[in-house]
Amino acid sequence: MSWQSALACWFLRRQFHPQTRHPTISAERARKMTAKRAYTPRVPPGWVLHERYGERDWPLRGEWLERADGGHAATILYLHGGGYYFCSPRTHRAASFGLATRSRARVFSLDYRLAPENPFPAALDDALAAYRCLLEDGTKRESIVIAGDSAGGGLALATLVALRDARDPLPAGAILFSPWTDLAATGASLQTNDGIDPMFHGPSVARAARLYLGDTPATHPYASPLYADLKGLPPLFIQVSSTEVLLDDSRRVVDRARVAGVDIDFEIWRKMPHVWQLWVPFIPEARRALDLAARFVSRVTSAPDSVHPSSETSIV
Repeated sequence: MSWQSALACWFLRRQFHPQTRHPTISAERARKMTAKRAYTPRVPPGWVLHERYGERDWPLRGEWLERADGGHAATILYLHGGGYYFCSPRTHRAASFGLATRSRARVFSLDYRLAPENPFPAALDDALAAYRCLLEDGTKRESIVIAGDSAGGGLALATLVALRDARDPLPAGAILFSPWTDLAATGASLQTNDGIDPMFHGPSVARAARLYLGDTPATHPYASPLYADLKGLPPLFIQVSSTEVLLDDSRRVVDRARVAGVDIDFEIWRKMPHVWQLWVPFIPEARRALDLAARFVSRVTSAPDSVHPSSETSIV
């Protein structure tokens, strides 16, 4: 664990962790706090950012990061985190830009509708529409990777399940950073890592879930893909921290996916903050994590039918 990561955990424990003690959740307060404190990197040299936030841009409402020379090796559909009720493509540019530059892939970061104004299945409907629009525009499915963090990671997995159920062509793979896959909040790590996780209290997870779920059962497989049949999904790349309250949201998905025969790369990183990939370039572990994720993009988009054994890696 680097000193930079230790400092980030200290900051989160002082600034963010106390917010999750509140018995009620205010989407407005969370959005204001994030807008004020979010780190927004500059557009990398040799790349161009196209912001598409007009009403007429739906279903591709969000932003593109593309190489200035027009070349790209793959396309990443990025789904930001934020509990389904706050954050945006702008707040998550560190991760989406980092994936783009390392994999030489163009990235579209989707501005999906947020709860509680737009509860389930609004976010899923937007993700499905965006993916289908990419295909209609001529993007080959074998060149697409869906990526997401936290709620966006759960949304990415739910999107794969819904696409498979609809018999749509599936993408080459998916990247899930600390995914939130169980909105029923039944993971043991919600208790065992409560007080250790520098960002979240375990009970806050169930409270946040209610904002998105509305009247939907928490075990609905398109809201909580942990409860879905995962058979037939493309390769998955999952990174999570050993001290997260959401650790078991990843471990249990990995167990179910392996039983279903899904190709899995699974990494448990020691004592990192939730979605530490957003702390690039400050945290060296964030740079390493994004390097490995970019390597996965290259593998599945260059040779999507190649055999690659499942693995679980703990990284200090």
